[in-house]
Amino acid sequence: MPSSKFVIITKVPKTFRVEKVKGMFDVDKDEIIKEFDINIPIEAKKWNVGLIVGASGSGKTTIAKNLFKDYLFFTGYEWSKESFLDDFKEDLSPTKIIESLSKVGFSSPPDWLKPFNVLSNGQKMRVELARIILESNKPFIYDEFTSLVDRQVAKIGSFAISKFLKKENKQMIAVTCHYDVEEWLEPDWVYNVDLQEFSWGLPRRPSIEVNIRKANSSEWKEYKQFHYLDANHNNAAHRYVAEINGQSVAWCSVLHFPHPLVKNMKKVHRLVVKPDYQGIGLGAKFLDCIADIYKKEKNRFTISTSQPAIVFSLIKNKRWAMIRKPSRVHKEGKNAIIKAYSLARLTTSFEFIG
Repeated sequence: MPSSKFVIITKVPKTFRVEKVKGMFDVDKDEIIKEFDINIPIEAKKWNVGLIVGASGSGKTTIAKNLFKDYLFFTGYEWSKESFLDDFKEDLSPTKIIESLSKVGFSSPPDWLKPFNVLSNGQKMRVELARIILESNKPFIYDEFTSLVDRQVAKIGSFAISKFLKKENKQMIAVTCHYDVEEWLEPDWVYNVDLQEFSWGLPRRPSIEVNIRKANSSEWKEYKQFHYLDANHNNAAHRYVAEINGQSVAWCSVLHFPHPLVKNMKKVHRLVVKPDYQGIGLGAKFLDCIADIYKKEKNRFTISTSQPAIVFSLIKNKRWAMIRKPSRVHKEGKNAIIKAYSLARLTTSFEFIG
Protein backbone atom coordinates (compact mmCIF):
# COMPACT_ATOMS: atom_id res chain seq x y z
CA MET A 1 0.00 0.00 0.00
CA PRO A 2 1.57 3.37 -1.05
CA SER A 3 1.90 5.08 2.30
CA SER A 4 4.92 6.68 3.85
CA LYS A 5 6.20 8.95 6.54
CA PHE A 6 9.28 10.86 5.54
CA VAL A 7 11.11 14.08 6.21
CA ILE A 8 12.72 16.41 3.66
CA ILE A 9 15.56 18.50 5.11
CA THR A 10 16.94 21.37 3.08
CA LYS A 11 20.18 22.95 4.24
CA VAL A 12 20.21 26.75 4.16
CA PRO A 13 23.40 28.10 2.55
CA LYS A 14 25.37 30.77 4.40
CA THR A 15 25.70 33.46 1.77
CA PHE A 16 25.62 37.21 2.21
CA ARG A 17 22.19 37.61 0.66
CA VAL A 18 20.71 34.66 2.54
CA GLU A 19 21.96 36.04 5.85
CA LYS A 20 20.61 39.48 4.93
CA VAL A 21 17.11 38.06 4.22
CA LYS A 22 17.20 35.98 7.40
CA GLY A 23 17.89 39.14 9.35
CA MET A 24 15.19 41.15 7.56
CA PHE A 25 12.47 38.63 8.40
CA ASP A 26 13.88 37.23 11.62
CA VAL A 27 14.14 33.72 10.16
CA ASP A 28 17.01 32.14 12.05
CA LYS A 29 17.17 28.72 10.39
CA ASP A 30 20.10 26.63 9.26
CA GLU A 31 17.81 24.05 7.72
CA ILE A 32 14.20 23.84 6.60
CA ILE A 33 12.31 20.70 7.60
CA LYS A 34 9.11 19.46 5.97
CA GLU A 35 7.38 16.33 7.26
CA PHE A 36 5.08 14.12 5.19
CA ASP A 37 2.61 11.44 6.30
CA ILE A 38 0.91 10.23 3.13
CA ASN A 39 -1.50 7.40 2.44
CA ILE A 40 -2.67 6.68 -1.10
CA PRO A 41 -4.37 3.24 -0.91
CA ILE A 42 -4.67 2.30 -4.58
CA GLU A 43 -3.99 -1.47 -4.49
CA ALA A 44 -7.56 -2.41 -3.74
CA LYS A 45 -8.95 -1.43 -7.16
CA LYS A 46 -7.99 -1.52 -10.80
CA TRP A 47 -7.04 1.90 -12.13
CA ASN A 48 -5.48 3.62 -15.13
CA VAL A 49 -5.34 7.32 -14.29
CA GLY A 50 -4.34 8.87 -10.98
CA LEU A 51 -4.07 12.54 -10.11
CA ILE A 52 -1.96 14.29 -7.49
CA VAL A 53 -3.07 17.91 -7.30
CA GLY A 54 -2.13 20.79 -5.06
CA ALA A 55 -0.80 24.33 -4.89
CA SER A 56 2.70 25.18 -6.08
CA GLY A 57 5.25 24.30 -3.42
CA SER A 58 2.91 21.92 -1.60
CA GLY A 59 5.14 18.89 -2.19
CA LYS A 60 3.34 17.12 -5.05
CA THR A 61 6.49 16.02 -6.87
CA THR A 62 8.18 14.97 -3.63
CA ILE A 63 5.20 12.80 -2.73
CA ALA A 64 5.07 11.20 -6.17
CA LYS A 65 8.79 10.37 -6.16
CA ASN A 66 8.80 8.97 -2.63
CA LEU A 67 5.62 6.89 -2.79
CA PHE A 68 6.00 5.54 -6.31
CA LYS A 69 9.70 4.78 -6.55
CA ASP A 70 9.17 1.87 -8.95
CA TYR A 71 7.30 4.04 -11.45
CA LEU A 72 8.93 5.74 -14.39
CA PHE A 73 9.29 9.44 -13.57
CA PHE A 74 8.98 11.08 -16.96
CA THR A 75 11.46 13.90 -17.49
CA GLY A 76 11.13 14.31 -21.24
CA TYR A 77 12.71 12.81 -24.34
CA GLU A 78 15.61 13.88 -26.49
CA TRP A 79 14.22 14.73 -29.89
CA SER A 80 16.09 14.89 -33.18
CA LYS A 81 15.91 17.69 -35.72
CA GLU A 82 14.03 15.42 -38.13
CA SER A 83 10.33 14.60 -37.99
CA PHE A 84 9.37 13.46 -34.51
CA LEU A 85 7.84 10.36 -36.14
CA ASP A 86 11.35 8.99 -36.55
CA ASP A 87 12.02 9.32 -32.81
CA PHE A 88 9.49 6.65 -31.86
CA LYS A 89 10.87 3.14 -31.35
CA GLU A 90 11.92 1.44 -34.59
CA ASP A 91 9.67 -1.58 -34.05
CA LEU A 92 6.54 0.61 -34.03
CA SER A 93 4.79 0.78 -37.39
CA PRO A 94 3.79 4.16 -38.87
CA THR A 95 0.16 3.02 -38.62
CA LYS A 96 0.48 2.37 -34.89
CA ILE A 97 2.20 5.72 -34.30
CA ILE A 98 -0.45 7.59 -36.29
CA GLU A 99 -3.23 5.82 -34.43
CA SER A 100 -1.70 6.77 -31.06
CA LEU A 101 -1.29 10.40 -32.11
CA SER A 102 -4.92 10.52 -33.24
CA LYS A 103 -6.12 8.95 -30.00
CA VAL A 104 -4.46 11.64 -27.87
CA GLY A 105 -6.04 14.34 -30.02
CA PHE A 106 -3.22 15.18 -32.44
CA SER A 107 -4.81 14.46 -35.85
CA SER A 108 -2.95 16.77 -38.20
CA PRO A 109 -0.94 14.93 -40.92
CA PRO A 110 0.95 18.07 -42.06
CA ASP A 111 2.13 18.68 -38.49
CA TRP A 112 3.20 15.05 -38.10
CA LEU A 113 6.02 15.78 -40.54
CA LYS A 114 7.57 18.49 -38.38
CA PRO A 115 10.44 18.30 -35.88
CA PHE A 116 9.33 18.24 -32.24
CA ASN A 117 10.86 21.61 -31.39
CA VAL A 118 8.60 23.57 -33.78
CA LEU A 119 5.32 22.16 -32.43
CA SER A 120 3.03 24.15 -30.14
CA ASN A 121 3.14 23.39 -26.42
CA GLY A 122 -0.17 21.57 -26.65
CA GLN A 123 1.07 19.43 -29.53
CA LYS A 124 4.32 18.67 -27.69
CA MET A 125 2.41 17.43 -24.66
CA ARG A 126 0.26 15.14 -26.79
CA VAL A 127 3.24 13.76 -28.72
CA GLU A 128 5.14 13.03 -25.51
CA LEU A 129 2.18 11.22 -24.04
CA ALA A 130 1.44 9.27 -27.23
CA ARG A 131 5.05 8.09 -27.24
CA ILE A 132 5.34 7.17 -23.58
CA ILE A 133 1.97 5.36 -23.61
CA LEU A 134 3.16 3.28 -26.57
CA GLU A 135 6.72 2.67 -25.44
CA SER A 136 6.60 2.28 -21.66
CA ASN A 137 5.71 -1.04 -20.04
CA LYS A 138 5.77 0.54 -16.57
CA PRO A 139 3.33 2.89 -14.87
CA PHE A 140 4.63 6.42 -15.25
CA ILE A 141 4.41 9.80 -13.54
CA TYR A 142 3.91 12.91 -15.66
CA ASP A 143 4.94 15.94 -13.63
CA GLU A 144 3.69 19.47 -14.36
CA PHE A 145 0.80 17.99 -16.31
CA THR A 146 -0.76 20.67 -18.60
CA SER A 147 1.30 23.41 -16.92
CA LEU A 148 2.59 24.85 -20.19
CA VAL A 149 -0.60 24.83 -22.22
CA ASP A 150 -3.65 27.05 -22.57
CA ARG A 151 -6.35 26.04 -20.09
CA GLN A 152 -8.91 25.18 -22.77
CA VAL A 153 -6.30 23.02 -24.50
CA ALA A 154 -5.51 21.45 -21.11
CA LYS A 155 -9.11 20.39 -20.58
CA ILE A 156 -9.67 18.97 -24.06
CA GLY A 157 -6.25 17.29 -24.07
CA SER A 158 -6.86 15.73 -20.65
CA PHE A 159 -10.04 14.07 -21.84
CA ALA A 160 -8.41 12.66 -25.00
CA ILE A 161 -5.35 11.39 -23.12
CA SER A 162 -7.44 9.74 -20.42
CA LYS A 163 -9.48 7.86 -23.03
CA PHE A 164 -6.33 6.55 -24.70
CA LEU A 165 -4.74 5.45 -21.43
CA LYS A 166 -7.83 3.45 -20.54
CA LYS A 167 -8.04 1.93 -24.01
CA GLU A 168 -4.39 0.81 -23.85
CA ASN A 169 -4.78 -0.24 -20.20
CA LYS A 170 -1.73 1.80 -19.19
CA GLN A 171 -1.22 3.58 -15.85
CA MET A 172 -0.31 7.25 -15.44
CA ILE A 173 -0.17 9.52 -12.43
CA ALA A 174 -0.61 13.15 -13.45
CA VAL A 175 0.94 15.71 -11.09
CA THR A 176 -0.34 19.25 -11.42
CA CYS A 177 -1.22 22.48 -9.65
CA HIS A 178 -4.18 23.02 -12.00
CA TYR A 179 -7.47 21.95 -10.47
CA ASP A 180 -9.41 22.69 -13.66
CA VAL A 181 -8.34 19.41 -15.33
CA GLU A 182 -9.77 17.10 -12.67
CA GLU A 183 -13.21 16.55 -14.21
CA TRP A 184 -11.83 16.43 -17.76
CA LEU A 185 -9.11 13.91 -16.96
CA GLU A 186 -11.67 11.71 -15.20
CA PRO A 187 -9.05 10.12 -12.92
CA ASP A 188 -9.76 6.85 -11.15
CA TRP A 189 -8.34 8.36 -7.97
CA VAL A 190 -7.22 11.75 -6.67
CA TYR A 191 -4.88 12.81 -3.90
CA ASN A 192 -5.37 16.46 -2.92
CA VAL A 193 -2.15 17.61 -1.28
CA ASP A 194 -3.67 20.82 0.11
CA LEU A 195 -6.38 18.91 1.97
CA GLN A 196 -4.27 15.76 2.47
CA GLU A 197 -7.26 13.79 1.23
CA PHE A 198 -7.48 10.70 -0.96
CA SER A 199 -10.62 9.79 -2.90
CA TRP A 200 -11.66 7.29 -5.52
CA GLY A 201 -13.05 8.71 -8.74
CA LEU A 202 -14.68 12.00 -9.62
CA PRO A 203 -17.93 13.12 -11.27
CA ARG A 204 -17.76 12.73 -15.04
CA ARG A 205 -16.53 15.62 -17.11
CA PRO A 206 -18.84 18.58 -17.76
CA SER A 207 -21.03 18.29 -20.83
CA ILE A 208 -19.96 20.26 -23.88
CA GLU A 209 -22.65 22.34 -25.52
CA VAL A 210 -22.08 22.73 -29.25
CA ASN A 211 -23.96 25.13 -31.49
CA ILE A 212 -24.11 24.49 -35.25
CA ARG A 213 -24.82 27.25 -37.73
CA LYS A 214 -24.38 28.04 -41.40
CA ALA A 215 -21.03 29.63 -42.21
CA ASN A 216 -19.86 32.36 -44.52
CA SER A 217 -17.31 31.52 -47.22
CA SER A 218 -14.83 33.97 -45.62
CA GLU A 219 -14.69 31.83 -42.48
CA TRP A 220 -12.82 29.07 -44.34
CA LYS A 221 -9.60 31.04 -43.85
CA GLU A 222 -9.66 30.01 -40.17
CA TYR A 223 -9.55 26.35 -41.16
CA LYS A 224 -7.68 25.95 -44.43
CA GLN A 225 -4.27 25.73 -42.75
CA PHE A 226 -5.47 22.73 -40.73
CA HIS A 227 -6.90 20.67 -43.59
CA TYR A 228 -4.76 17.65 -44.34
CA LEU A 229 -4.94 17.97 -48.15
CA ASP A 230 -5.16 21.41 -49.69
CA ALA A 231 -6.70 24.77 -48.91
CA ASN A 232 -8.96 24.93 -51.98
CA HIS A 233 -12.66 25.17 -51.31
CA ASN A 234 -15.55 24.84 -53.78
CA ASN A 235 -17.74 27.93 -53.71
CA ALA A 236 -20.82 25.81 -54.45
CA ALA A 237 -20.53 23.89 -51.19
CA HIS A 238 -22.94 24.37 -48.30
CA ARG A 239 -20.90 25.47 -45.27
CA TYR A 240 -21.38 24.89 -41.53
CA VAL A 241 -19.39 25.60 -38.38
CA ALA A 242 -19.62 24.20 -34.87
CA GLU A 243 -19.16 26.61 -31.96
CA ILE A 244 -18.29 26.07 -28.30
CA ASN A 245 -18.90 29.04 -26.01
CA GLY A 246 -19.28 31.24 -29.08
CA GLN A 247 -15.93 30.21 -30.52
CA SER A 248 -15.79 28.58 -33.95
CA VAL A 249 -14.04 25.21 -33.51
CA ALA A 250 -15.01 22.93 -36.44
CA TRP A 251 -15.93 23.21 -40.11
CA CYS A 252 -17.98 20.98 -42.40
CA SER A 253 -18.95 21.70 -46.00
CA VAL A 254 -21.12 19.60 -48.31
CA LEU A 255 -21.33 19.29 -52.10
CA HIS A 256 -23.94 17.81 -54.41
CA PHE A 257 -22.42 14.65 -55.91
CA PRO A 258 -23.77 13.88 -59.39
CA HIS A 259 -24.21 10.14 -59.79
CA PRO A 260 -25.63 8.49 -62.94
CA LEU A 261 -27.62 5.94 -60.96
CA VAL A 262 -28.50 7.81 -57.78
CA LYS A 263 -30.40 11.02 -57.29
CA ASN A 264 -29.94 13.37 -54.39
CA MET A 265 -26.49 12.26 -53.32
CA LYS A 266 -24.43 14.61 -51.16
CA LYS A 267 -20.85 14.20 -50.04
CA VAL A 268 -18.60 15.90 -47.52
CA HIS A 269 -16.27 18.37 -49.18
CA ARG A 270 -14.19 19.50 -46.19
CA LEU A 271 -14.28 18.45 -42.53
CA VAL A 272 -11.85 20.16 -40.14
CA VAL A 273 -11.61 20.33 -36.36
CA LYS A 274 -9.18 22.87 -34.96
CA PRO A 275 -6.17 21.18 -33.30
CA ASP A 276 -7.01 22.35 -29.78
CA TYR A 277 -10.37 20.55 -29.95
CA GLN A 278 -9.26 17.23 -31.42
CA GLY A 279 -9.51 13.97 -29.55
CA ILE A 280 -12.89 14.36 -27.84
CA GLY A 281 -15.10 13.02 -30.64
CA LEU A 282 -16.26 16.46 -31.76
CA GLY A 283 -15.66 15.78 -35.46
CA ALA A 284 -17.73 12.59 -35.39
CA LYS A 285 -20.64 14.20 -33.54
CA PHE A 286 -20.57 17.22 -35.85
CA LEU A 287 -20.53 14.97 -38.91
CA ASP A 288 -23.50 12.98 -37.57
CA CYS A 289 -25.50 16.15 -37.07
CA ILE A 290 -24.83 17.41 -40.60
CA ALA A 291 -25.63 13.98 -42.03
CA ASP A 292 -28.94 13.97 -40.15
CA ILE A 293 -29.91 17.26 -41.79
CA TYR A 294 -29.46 15.86 -45.31
CA LYS A 295 -30.90 12.45 -44.48
CA LYS A 296 -34.15 14.07 -43.34
CA GLU A 297 -34.31 15.76 -46.75
CA LYS A 298 -34.20 12.30 -48.42
CA ASN A 299 -30.58 12.62 -49.54
CA ARG A 300 -27.91 9.99 -49.52
CA PHE A 301 -24.89 11.29 -47.63
CA THR A 302 -21.31 10.07 -48.03
CA ILE A 303 -17.75 10.88 -47.11
CA SER A 304 -14.43 9.71 -48.59
CA THR A 305 -11.40 10.24 -46.41
CA SER A 306 -7.88 9.12 -45.62
CA GLN A 307 -7.79 10.93 -42.27
CA PRO A 308 -7.03 8.17 -39.73
CA ALA A 309 -9.04 9.66 -36.86
CA ILE A 310 -12.16 9.94 -39.00
CA VAL A 311 -11.74 6.44 -40.43
CA PHE A 312 -11.28 4.89 -36.95
CA SER A 313 -14.34 6.75 -35.69
CA LEU A 314 -16.67 5.86 -38.57
CA ILE A 315 -15.69 2.17 -38.51
CA LYS A 316 -17.01 2.01 -34.94
CA ASN A 317 -20.05 4.20 -35.58
CA LYS A 318 -23.16 2.08 -36.25
CA ARG A 319 -24.82 5.00 -38.01
CA TRP A 320 -22.30 4.70 -40.88
CA ALA A 321 -21.57 1.87 -43.32
CA MET A 322 -18.30 1.40 -45.17
CA ILE A 323 -19.13 1.35 -48.87
CA ARG A 324 -15.53 1.20 -50.12
CA LYS A 325 -12.61 -0.34 -48.28
CA PRO A 326 -9.28 1.52 -48.19
CA SER A 327 -8.07 1.75 -51.78
CA ARG A 328 -6.61 4.06 -54.40
CA VAL A 329 -9.21 5.38 -56.80
CA HIS A 330 -8.97 6.84 -60.28
CA LYS A 331 -11.20 7.59 -63.24
CA GLU A 332 -10.32 6.96 -66.86
CA GLY A 333 -11.49 9.45 -69.40
CA LYS A 334 -11.33 9.66 -73.17
CA ASN A 335 -8.01 9.00 -74.90
CA ALA A 336 -6.80 7.15 -71.82
CA ILE A 337 -6.47 10.43 -69.97
CA ILE A 338 -6.63 9.62 -66.28
CA LYS A 339 -8.21 12.04 -63.92
CA ALA A 340 -6.59 11.04 -60.62
CA TYR A 341 -7.97 12.42 -57.42
CA SER A 342 -6.81 9.80 -54.91
CA LEU A 343 -3.92 8.06 -56.64
CA ALA A 344 -1.25 8.85 -54.08
CA ARG A 345 -3.17 7.89 -50.97
CA LEU A 346 -5.54 5.31 -49.60
CA THR A 347 -9.06 6.55 -49.06
CA THR A 348 -12.11 4.93 -47.53
CA SER A 349 -15.75 5.75 -48.29
CA PHE A 350 -18.67 5.64 -45.87
CA GLU A 351 -22.39 6.27 -46.24
CA PHE A 352 -24.67 7.55 -43.50
CA ILE A 353 -27.47 5.09 -42.77
CA GLY A 354 -28.98 6.92 -39.79
